[in-house]
Amino acid sequence: MYSSIMMVNPLKKEHLQKLSKSKASLFTLNLEDAIAKERKSEALQNIIAFLQENKELSSKIIVRINPLNEGGKEEIKALNPYSFLAVRVAKVKSLEEIKEALALLKDNKELHISLETKEAFYNIRSWRIDERFRMANLGILDLLNSLHLPQSLVQLHNPTIEYILSKFLLDCKSVGLIPVSFMYQDYNNEEEFRSWCEKEKLMGFESKACMGPKQVAIANEIFGMNEQELQRAKEIVTAFEENAKKGVTGFMHEKYGFIDEPIYKDALLVLKNYQKN
Repeated sequence: MYSSIMMVNPLKKEHLQKLSKSKASLFTLNLEDAIAKERKSEALQNIIAFLQENKELSSKIIVRINPLNEGGKEEIKALNPYSFLAVRVAKVKSLEEIKEALALLKDNKELHISLETKEAFYNIRSWRIDERFRMANLGILDLLNSLHLPQSLVQLHNPTIEYILSKFLLDCKSVGLIPVSFMYQDYNNEEEFRSWCEKEKLMGFESKACMGPKQVAIANEIFGMNEQELQRAKEIVTAFEENAKKGVTGFMHEKYGFIDEPIYKDALLVLKNYQKN
C-alpha cells in the first residue's frame, strides 16, 4: 500500500538530494508538464545521474515520461538500462499505447499511467493486458479539460467530481490496478488537502499524489494503517480460525458482534494491506 506518492522536479537537484530523508511511499520524477520543452533533456540527464548514484532508492522511483509520440518512446529507451520501479506514461488514449509502452519497457519494470483523457476514463478496465501494468494516477485537471468541463468543479462536495472519483476507483480495483487520487494544487491549504484525503479514504482510496513534505505527512497519517484497525483485524482472524476448527463459521463475538466468513475475509484484507507497508 502506497499512502503518499510525491512529485519531484528533477531540475531542482536540491530536491533530489533530500529524497533519502523523505517519508513518501514513492517518488515520481517528472519529465512532463512542469518541465519546459527546452529543458526536458536536462531533466532526463539529471534523473539518469540520480538513478546511478542512488541505487538504494531505486525501488521507490517512478519516472513520469511524456506521451509516447512526444518524446516518451525515446525517454523509455534512455531509462531502460537503469534500476527504478516504473515509468508513468502521460495522456494515454488507446490500448495500442499500453501495448507499445509494455513492448518498449524492460520486463523488470512496471508500467503506470496518468489517467488524463476521456478515452482512458471510459476504457481503463479493458487496458490491463499485462501484470506489469500496475497503477493509474488520476490527473483530474487534464481529465476535466478532455471532457470539456471547467476546473472550478473540483470541490469537495461536487457530484460530478464524486462520480469521477468513484468510477476511477472501482474501474481500477475491478481489474487489479492501484488507483492514485489526484494531486491537490493549493499546497499551503493543508486543511482542504486533509479534507480531500479524509473523503478519499472513506471512499476506499489508499494512495494520494502529493506535492511536497507537508502533503506527504498528512497523506501518510490518513492513508497509513490505523493501529486500532490492525488490532481488530488480528483478533477477528484469530477468533474465526479458532471457531472454524470446531466447525463454527458464524458466531457472536463479545467485542465485535457477529462474525462470519465475509467479516473474516475483510480482516484478512486489512492484514494483507498492512504487510504491504
